[in-house]
Amino acid sequence: MVPTAQLMDACAQVRAGDLKEGMGRLLALRSAHTEDRETLAPDDLATLLTTLVECRLARGELAEAMVLGDDLAPFLKSDSGEVSALASAIAHQARGDLAAALGDAELALNHYKRAGALAPDAPPDRLPWRCGAALAHLRGGDARTASALAREQVEIAQAAGSPYAMASALRTLAAVAIDTGPDRIQHLLRARAVLSGNRADRLAAQIDTDLAGLLLLSHAADSEQRALGLLRAAEEHAGRQELWPLQGRVRRLLDRLGEQPRKVETEAMAALTASERRVARMAADGLTNRQIAQELVVTVKAVEWHLSHVYRKLGISSRTMLAETLGVSERVA
Repeated sequence: MVPTAQLMDACAQVRAGDLKEGMGRLLALRSAHTEDRETLAPDDLATLLTTLVECRLARGELAEAMVLGDDLAPFLKSDSGEVSALASAIAHQARGDLAAALGDAELALNHYKRAGALAPDAPPDRLPWRCGAALAHLRGGDARTASALAREQVEIAQAAGSPYAMASALRTLAAVAIDTGPDRIQHLLRARAVLSGNRADRLAAQIDTDLAGLLLLSHAADSEQRALGLLRAAEEHAGRQELWPLQGRVRRLLDRLGEQPRKVETEAMAALTASERRVARMAADGLTNRQIAQELVVTVKAVEWHLSHVYRKLGISSRTMLAETLGVSERVA
């Protein structure tokens, strides 16, 4: 049996915001299970599949998420004795998220309610069904119920002492709240404060994007500058992790500001040869030409030649612009 710790570690990596690496590890675990049916226990397999659904949806890969949703069908009933109520509940949560992504708010709400009924005492960060149900109610026109569910989730997350669940609940409350714009901004600011010191990069980027949108609507004196800073940070994370739905939202808001989007690493790197990519990454990380030459066992002239081609292809003229174009922060070597 694959130790549950390996699965939980990969899921924690996804939660921290490193979807590319975490998803790769989850896919490897699933591949091993496919080859050897004794690899994963039923509850572990349900956790793996639901986390993969989360990753696929975050990347805008609906077709792949739908296939995973079909694979979760055996877990939707917990009366077989092989699957726990919690595993069945998280399967319903994932199916609810999938239905919501496909625009079926009614079906999503049914799955979320079923999840809550199956595991009413589940940890709020493991089963945030109220958040999904709140958004489904909002899409159905019932803003009052949506707000009540979101507030209930905030209280439960606070009592549980889970910063991630708390921040996620506050983000939902900001989305569904009946109160005014300034109050919604305060919910998001509180969510970011709750996450301070905790690694949750994707959730932080989502909150920053929501906050930027509200700041632009507020028309405050410094709102555009604050929004731009938030959007650039979210843009970097979304590009690095290939979160295309989030990247799309960021770019639409940047367009409203009259700002050009930066090339993300995958877009920029596609224009370069393998040798140019290696040199570009090392230069963006802050290595000098001599250090790069020593690392790659080439001459400094060769590094300079590669960099000149990188700059020409990417339409830039400096190391600082290279770091920005590739979506990384230049470090002093």
